[in-house]
Amino acid sequence: MIDFIAVQQALELLFTSVTPWLVVIPGILIGLVFGSIPGLQISMAMAIFLPLTLHMNFVMSMLFLTAIFTGGSFGGGVTAILMNIPGTSSALATAFDGYPMARQGRHNEALGLALGSSTFGCGLGYIVLFALIQPISILVLKLGPSEMFAVTVWGLTLIASLRGDHMSKGIISGVFGLLLGTVGYNELGTARGTLEIELLLDGIPAVPAMMGMFAASELFNLLNAKFIVEDEEQRNVSRPKIFQGFKESLRFPIVNSRGSMLGIMIGAVPGVGSSVANLLSYMETKRRDKDPDSFGHGNPKGVMASESANSSSEAGSMATLLALGIPGGGATAVMLAVFAMNNITGGPTFIREQTDVVYAIIFANFAQVFLLAIIGLLTIPLLASVVKVPVRMLVPSVMALAIFGSYGLTGSMAGPYTVLVFACLGYVMKKYNYSVPGLVIGILLGKMAESELLHSYQISGGQISYVFSRPVTLFIVVLLLLSIGYQPIMKFVKARWSHRKS
Repeated sequence: MIDFIAVQQALELLFTSVTPWLVVIPGILIGLVFGSIPGLQISMAMAIFLPLTLHMNFVMSMLFLTAIFTGGSFGGGVTAILMNIPGTSSALATAFDGYPMARQGRHNEALGLALGSSTFGCGLGYIVLFALIQPISILVLKLGPSEMFAVTVWGLTLIASLRGDHMSKGIISGVFGLLLGTVGYNELGTARGTLEIELLLDGIPAVPAMMGMFAASELFNLLNAKFIVEDEEQRNVSRPKIFQGFKESLRFPIVNSRGSMLGIMIGAVPGVGSSVANLLSYMETKRRDKDPDSFGHGNPKGVMASESANSSSEAGSMATLLALGIPGGGATAVMLAVFAMNNITGGPTFIREQTDVVYAIIFANFAQVFLLAIIGLLTIPLLASVVKVPVRMLVPSVMALAIFGSYGLTGSMAGPYTVLVFACLGYVMKKYNYSVPGLVIGILLGKMAESELLHSYQISGGQISYVFSRPVTLFIVVLLLLSIGYQPIMKFVKARWSHRKS
């Protein structure tokens, strides 16, 4: 139920003074920069600039940090498109079609599509959050380990759709990734697969592994090229083409809406969030498309599906923070520190007693969507200029960023070692046509799936009947089965119908 008196008070909080808005544009720019640099996470940017909020009130502090969050959500897709380096795990699926588009000289279009879908997803996410923040918070409370396990398994089914030309090699890659994801201590405190190497006790760092598999291994393949885009005529950075790509993304409301709704729902689940949302959105878009084989070779819908989901998941994670006081990930965990610094506790009481503040945060984020579109269109030409940089200069620069960034993520040499080992592994896998995305997805989701399955087992006492007492779990399983079986069933029905007509 929308409280219209609180809406009026929220607008007064935001627009009686220009002061709160002075931090929004710098915040978006900080997010864009940190999101665009391999190894620099959005949560890292927010943590670095958190001390500045000591001199701000609560609303202004939240505007600043959410602006960094909004800018970083799009910034991670820039390097995914231009260099095959997902700036964050939430931009992983963006690289699947974004980078092939860049290699074909369609980098301007791809960046415009990403920006358009990001703004669409973020905008729709906050509209839904404004209308349904209380129902969302009630639904999230009903989610347990079994529901999260079902969602994670749904994400793992993407491995099958990314099998490439050889299904067996795709499955082998995925299973190997799942095994690597279990390295280190499990929830019971048992160490597995560490080979007595101390750096592996905490497991294989997922983001450095992803950087090595995608970025460094791709750089090895580029050593014989002079530029990322070989055709000199297509190497130009064109603002009109970027704007054309932006407009083109709005011509696919179904793709964007489906990705946005998946992002909102999955983003609201603590610990799952955008890392799974972008993969599920990509998978569902590919399965429902008339030409699924074009995905992975520069299909614009792949970029839109990923970007709309990872941007809208921001609204989902904000729902759990505001309504329950539970951070959905690293970025919202930093925002939780602002709550503590201002002696505020998120939850139903916060929503009931300070509804105007909640609405002010939501309205401010909605305004940030328009600012992101404007700032993005102005700054993308500068970011896209990387296609003009000779490969001989690009390779050492990106490798240095990846190495230093991975060290910053782990705080030890585990990060740089992981980048180098997985760069070699990725190069070998690409050479022999094994699925690199399949292995990365296995690493990202394997440990999560194992953890949630173990928690479900402990709660249920090993009784399978427990699943039948969880209606949300059953609903997710039904959706999973429908998403897997939709295309084969439709093909069978169409074949039977054609046969009967003939």
